[in-house]
Amino acid sequence: MARQRGFEPTGVIPATLLAFHDDYSIDEAETRRHLAHVAATRGISAITVNGHSNEVHALTFEEQKRVLAFSLAEVGDRLPLVSGVYADGSLEAARIARMAAAEGASALLVFPPNSMAWGGQMRPEMALAHVQRIADATDLPLIVFQYPIASGLGYPLETLLRMIEAVPSIRAIKDWCADPLLHERHIRTLQALPRPVNVLTTHSGWLMASLTMGARGLLSGAGSVVADLQVALFEAVKAQDLAAAQRINDRLYPLQQAFYAAPFLDMHNRMKECLVLLGRLKRAVVRPPLVKLPPAEIERLKAALVEARIEPAGAFAAAA
Repeated sequence: MARQRGFEPTGVIPATLLAFHDDYSIDEAETRRHLAHVAATRGISAITVNGHSNEVHALTFEEQKRVLAFSLAEVGDRLPLVSGVYADGSLEAARIARMAAAEGASALLVFPPNSMAWGGQMRPEMALAHVQRIADATDLPLIVFQYPIASGLGYPLETLLRMIEAVPSIRAIKDWCADPLLHERHIRTLQALPRPVNVLTTHSGWLMASLTMGARGLLSGAGSVVADLQVALFEAVKAQDLAAAQRINDRLYPLQQAFYAAPFLDMHNRMKECLVLLGRLKRAVVRPPLVKLPPAEIERLKAALVEARIEPAGAFAAAA
């Protein structure tokens, strides 16, 4: 599948989930069914695979290549595909980038290497070298994933600006700084550069507030479940229709509260369970060390779907 050239990372970009069989092998048929459902959402601008929502931390290089290949085969003729570059080492990250470009991805989502967590912020040249090595491996547009500063993996704004100046292929950041003051500063600073860099929010727990600050899009795993509501909210904010945005936000609120409750690491686990409840996936299998949610939490997810007025394909039979 040839990539869609000239892709500009803006708008609503859902990050889809990856289905597994009970033996933890990839369920391609169910994943493709999920991809097709999300891709049919009016108004989305792309789809992301091989990210956190795909449990990329638990995938081999060969599995990442396979996921990208069948995702392109399923929806690549309709939408650009953004593929994650998740690796602790820069050489491996460059290898993943070359593979994604060769397969037909339209852009890359560049994760910070976990190896920088213990003080990498004090050595900005490490981040610059990591992203530069990926950029040297491909001409694809890059989306830099901005983590919370407190995690040890977030880039100080000064580092981001140096990175953007040194690497012209950076076209956007996926902003998960988790700090409203810093988030707005990212939006105002990066989008006003002589070569503007788009801010794609992933603050899905407070999405309406984030979008009203002026982000040019969103990239979110919650789009695997509520892409249509995310599009509607994005469009209402762009149209400055506050009343419509508030109505949509009222529907999103119960699911935002459910998805991003503690422990935070279960967010995509919860999204899978919602897809099962909605009849959009057969199983909510996650790869270890993630484990299945307890029945009481699945019931809370069912209640959140009801409150959000999201209708299942049939009855909530999966929870019975």
